[in-house]
Amino acid sequence: MLIRKVTMHVAGLAVVILTLLTPASAQPTDVRFVLDFLLQGQQSPFVLGRERGYYAAQGVNFKTFEPGRGGADSITKIASGVDDIGFGDLSSLIEFNAKNPGQELIAVLMVYDRAPLALISLKKSGISKPADLAGRKGGAPSVDAAFRLFNVFARVNRVDPAKVSWVGVQPQVREPMLVRGDIDFSAGWSMAVVPGLLKLGIPRDDINVMMMNEYGLDLYANAVFTTPAFAKRHPEAVRGFVKATIQSWLGAAADPGAAIAALKKAEPLSDPAIEMTRLKAALDFVITPRVRANAFGDVDAERLKKHIEIVTTGFHLPRKPLPQEVFDSSYLPPLAERKPK
Repeated sequence: MLIRKVTMHVAGLAVVILTLLTPASAQPTDVRFVLDFLLQGQQSPFVLGRERGYYAAQGVNFKTFEPGRGGADSITKIASGVDDIGFGDLSSLIEFNAKNPGQELIAVLMVYDRAPLALISLKKSGISKPADLAGRKGGAPSVDAAFRLFNVFARVNRVDPAKVSWVGVQPQVREPMLVRGDIDFSAGWSMAVVPGLLKLGIPRDDINVMMMNEYGLDLYANAVFTTPAFAKRHPEAVRGFVKATIQSWLGAAADPGAAIAALKKAEPLSDPAIEMTRLKAALDFVITPRVRANAFGDVDAERLKKHIEIVTTGFHLPRKPLPQEVFDSSYLPPLAERKPK
């Protein structure tokens, strides 16, 4: 909390009065923010919060509000100093911290309580369980977390990874290749791949989604993060950003239509129906039964520890970061402010 000193002259005496400045009345902090991906339905809560003034009310002034090119891309931008606060994949943050001791980033708010990592196929392929993947061909971008964790997923489910072949693909051609039959299944976030297939005219009933979290990989996904140096210089800005982000996501959960309307203003060419599908799918991984019971934004210590172990093994990391090197809950507001209604 900042303190303001006011000097008043009373009967020839100078009297100093100390008053508190709240974050809202303090000088706003410029923040360069980067998202995990392009502005789509699953990013719309941030747009909603910006439009409603949640961030401004907390003394956060968006100097930049940038789209990203994947959860790992936002991590690179924060680490390099291009941006101040980012939204991206926790597994990629763990990887960065393991490979860059002394330059670690820190997550300050967990948004995705469950990772939307999935293996998606058309039902006609006959792939409905992990054992069905043997002898099949998958397609995914090389940086995709679902692809990078596939070997761990396979071993957990007693599938020989060597019996599954892979084709490296760009995200924009993943669904068309699946429809054409060039690949048997794809790896990716369910809320990205499934709407892409729907847009290509594939009925939802013809799509099979194998969620990795239902087969042994119970992971977190995207979080808000920054550098320890920025958090130390601007602790109130980080706390304010976290509080405003919680308001934004809980607001989007309460009124998804408002979030998509805000997105449409920011991205006039977006398709509200498709983006609503994406947002509602994302909210299933954000406002989970665990979050409803325990509140939004924090992590479970044992679950985080297991997440770090899985990623360390799956990504062949040189060391296993400590949980306190990955997540700091001290910037969260009180529990009552984090409970979904």
